[in-house]
Amino acid sequence: MPPTPSPTSDFRERVRASLAKQHFMTTLGVRLVRVEPGEVELSMPFDARLTQQHGYLHAGALASVLDSACGYAAYTLMPEDAGVLSVEFKLDLLAPAEGDTFVARARVVKPGRTITVTRAEGFMQRAGTERLVATLGGTMMCLRDRGVAG
Repeated sequence: MPPTPSPTSDFRERVRASLAKQHFMTTLGVRLVRVEPGEVELSMPFDARLTQQHGYLHAGALASVLDSACGYAAYTLMPEDAGVLSVEFKLDLLAPAEGDTFVARARVVKPGRTITVTRAEGFMQRAGTERLVATLGGTMMCLRDRGVAG
């Protein structure tokens, strides 16, 4: 079994800088709420332009935010010169995504040298309450020696 990766000293800044490069996350209005070793929280305000035909946030928008949260949770434990890439994920939609803010909380389940398994929960917040609306299990790959960071 490989040793458990430990976060680099500047993992928070690396996550912030990488997220800032993701134009799609900027388009969605996503912001970084919290970063800890192996954990990331992102939020996205409700935006009618991101809804499906029933007025709920679109599954594609939810999946994108949850996937990014999982990727960054894994990234916090990767070497400084590494990049992160999603290999696969499974999304479960549990309830309609209606409310004021979507929050994605991700954590590393099993870190690895090349492959890291992650899990995220997505909540809709409204008037001080949260409702679980989606979960995502993701597999992330550590990219090394490819000239790719972030």
